[in-house]
Amino acid sequence: MAASGRISYRHHSRLGETNFFDRQKKDGLELHDSTPVGPNSPRSSSLWSPVSYIYPVPTDNCLSTATMAAPVLPLQQVKLASLPSTQLTPEQQYWRTFKNPLLIPSPANGPVNLITQPAVPSSAAAFPSLTQPPDVFTVTTGARVQIYSIRTRKLLRTITRFEDTVRSTDVRPDGRVLVAGDDTGAVQVFDVKSRAILKTWKEHKQPVWVSKFSPSDPTSLLTASDDRTVRTWDLASQNSSRSFVGHTDYVRTGAYMPGSMASSGLVVSGSYDRTVRLWDPRVANRAAMTFKMGAPIESVLPMPAGTTVLAAADNKIAVLDIVAGKPLHMIQSHQKTVTALALASNGERLLSGALDGHMKVFETTGWNPVSGSKYPSPILSLRAITSGTEHEDKHIAVGMQSGLLSIKTRLSGQQKIKEKERRKEMAALLEGKLEEHDREVAKKKKTRGSGWDKRLRGRDFVGEGVEIVIEGQDGKKRKREAQWEHDLRKARYAIALDQVLASGDKTSTLTCLTALRHRSALRASLKDRDEVTLQPVLQWVHSHIREPRLVDLSVEIAMNLLDIYSGNLGQSAQIDKMVERLHTRVRNEVEMAQQAWQTKGMLDMLKA
Repeated sequence: MAASGRISYRHHSRLGETNFFDRQKKDGLELHDSTPVGPNSPRSSSLWSPVSYIYPVPTDNCLSTATMAAPVLPLQQVKLASLPSTQLTPEQQYWRTFKNPLLIPSPANGPVNLITQPAVPSSAAAFPSLTQPPDVFTVTTGARVQIYSIRTRKLLRTITRFEDTVRSTDVRPDGRVLVAGDDTGAVQVFDVKSRAILKTWKEHKQPVWVSKFSPSDPTSLLTASDDRTVRTWDLASQNSSRSFVGHTDYVRTGAYMPGSMASSGLVVSGSYDRTVRLWDPRVANRAAMTFKMGAPIESVLPMPAGTTVLAAADNKIAVLDIVAGKPLHMIQSHQKTVTALALASNGERLLSGALDGHMKVFETTGWNPVSGSKYPSPILSLRAITSGTEHEDKHIAVGMQSGLLSIKTRLSGQQKIKEKERRKEMAALLEGKLEEHDREVAKKKKTRGSGWDKRLRGRDFVGEGVEIVIEGQDGKKRKREAQWEHDLRKARYAIALDQVLASGDKTSTLTCLTALRHRSALRASLKDRDEVTLQPVLQWVHSHIREPRLVDLSVEIAMNLLDIYSGNLGQSAQIDKMVERLHTRVRNEVEMAQQAWQTKGMLDMLKA
């Protein structure tokens, strides 16, 4: 029986003692009788009777089977459900890297009508001498065209040889020639370096709003005017090579079709007659394709593949499929008229600017907004300025009606380091610690001799038989149990709650209240309180009943308090005041919830 590890019991009779057997059964001990069962056994005799009792006698190895008590561990902290993320998305983080805004007022005190950059050639054969993209972009304001450097953002030169306000301009992909059209209807071609006039055409009778070079032919260019015509030109000719007639109102936007359609010379134009027309030089006297819109067309932008055209009309942007001949999607994100469209990230992102002062960024797969920014004035023009052979986004240039030009720049890795060092130097200068800063910089730049590495060689070698020490659990490192946890474990619930509320630790308080709730001891911890000990509980409920993650627990505590102490209201002015404050807050939260549901219903009706 000793080998079984169980406790043996012997029978003894004693009159008047009947409760020991019941006590052993309640304690959960396993009863075992070592006496054989038979006719003459104690079980069949009067010894096994209500007046007999048994007591345990341990066997030899009884003590070896005893188990130690489990260690007392602190309560696991309650973690609230995470709130909606307030962190920026990767897309928003990217567009926020365009910093260091440079604000340039217009010298003519007029709006910034247009921002352009030389187009990317459709083929290397079209411009064989071009090895690097031109380091220029142009800004049109008043009766002048300003040429800026992409690398330095500085003004390089200004062309002012115009009789009236300049409405359109473009630099040829090789950066050597510039074309511009003004309100007189004149179209002029300039040499960028000398600013000399190379060519002038005056066939247009109204302001020229479009002047663009062909990305596939260095001698071809396109113009569009308020005289309702779209014309193509050759630099060697004195007259336009082709005139497209069909619009019935002002033609304010146009472009060459890129991609596979560039070699055929297709042209797209948008007019105030609410149509977008595709013109083919091989088709005479009519447009090859026409899309009707619901508002005047402010801007058209072909996508790089040449099969899709974006058209801005009123506060909407239409995505038009040239191959299928029908609209694909309608972007409705702005509140006022969209005035400018531009591509970024090598055609993977669309930028739009509107009179509401918002610039918004859309991805070109599902046309969903991914980022945006607000400007202080209505936006008339914008451009994502690229640099290098990879055409990486360098600047975001925005022209506003107030005459302000905003240029935000995205710094490269080395430029970020230099900018950080410059800011540290300026901060040290302002604090009067410039000499200390210079010493730290000199210390970092100090180079070590070639013998330094030889001196350190092999010092970290430990060999193959290095000892591996596995440290056991150190009792001293165990987190000590908090006093309120000790009281909670000892069923002193009210004392534990008072201590955790006095600590002011939100996580510990929530853990304690949750533990009380799980042990069905929440009501017991709230009972028998006086005016002083009741106030912290009411204050906690008042502070946290507005939080959605804690409203369920707060309501349960409040209902228990009202059930226990409702008969004592009116005996303490301070308690009555706190209950009134709690009632006011609950009423306000209910009203706000009702308003939220009403707003949701209105939005659902608008979206339906």
